[in-house]
Amino acid sequence: MIDLEQLGKKVCELVHQTAEMIRTERESFEIEIKGQSDFVTSIDKMSEKKLVAGLSMLLPESGFIAEEGTSQKVGNVYNWIIDPIDGTTNFIHNVAPYAISVALMRGKTLVMGIVYEIVHNEMFYAHENSAAFLNGCEISVSKNFTHQQALVATGFPYTNFDKIDKYFEAMRELMEKTSGIRRPGSAATDLCYIACGRYDAFWEYGLHAWDVAAGAFIVQQAGGRVCDFNGSNTYINNGNIIACNAEYFDKFYEIVNRHLGENE
Repeated sequence: MIDLEQLGKKVCELVHQTAEMIRTERESFEIEIKGQSDFVTSIDKMSEKKLVAGLSMLLPESGFIAEEGTSQKVGNVYNWIIDPIDGTTNFIHNVAPYAISVALMRGKTLVMGIVYEIVHNEMFYAHENSAAFLNGCEISVSKNFTHQQALVATGFPYTNFDKIDKYFEAMRELMEKTSGIRRPGSAATDLCYIACGRYDAFWEYGLHAWDVAAGAFIVQQAGGRVCDFNGSNTYINNGNIIACNAEYFDKFYEIVNRHLGENE
C-alpha cells in the first residue's frame, strides 16, 4: 500500500524544484502557437519533462495524462495528471497567477492534488483522507452563504464558443447578484482560492483534466463541493466545472445549471 503522505511530501519537493527551474529560465524562452489563443512555451515542455522523470522515479508503475504529451504511458492503477504551467498566457506576459498542477488518480479516484502558484510561492496540497493545506497550514472553504457577499471567479472560453451566449447570461445574473466576479487566468489557482476561502465559488467550461484535477481534489478536501453543470462528477472528462463552498453551493449551482446545464 502506498504511503500517500510520504509520497506527497516528495512530490511537493519535486514541484518546488521544478518551479525554481521555471523561475531561472523565465527570461529566455520560445513560444509555440498550438491554436487560437492556445500557447505553449519551451519552459512548459521542459517543466513537464522534469515532472514526468521525477514522478516516474517516485512511482515507477504509474502512467501519465500530461498536457504536452511528454509521456504516453498508461498505468494499470496509478496515473498522474499534469499541467506543467497552468496559465501559460499569464506566464508569457509575466502576469500572476500561473501554477504547476499535479494530481494522482488511483483507478478513477483522485487521491492527491498539488498546486504550486509560482509567483506568490504558495503550495496547496491534499491527499486522500487528509485535510487541505497551504504552505503547511490547514485551510478550509469560506462559510458565506449569500449572493450579496459572494466573490466568484470564472475563466473565459478561448477556443470553444458554443456556449458563449449562455455563459454570458449566467455571468450577467451573477454580476447583478454577487459582490463581484474575478478572472485571473489559471483554473488550478482559482480552485485553490476556493479551497482557502478567498473566493466563494467558481465556474468555467471547456477545460481539460490537467486544468482541474488537482485543484478540484483540494477543494473537496477543504470542505467544498465540486460537480459539472448538471450536478454530476464528470467534470474531469467533460471540462465543465462548478466549485463552491458548501454553504453557498445550492444558490450558485441553481444559476449556473439553469443557464448552462442539461445539454452540456
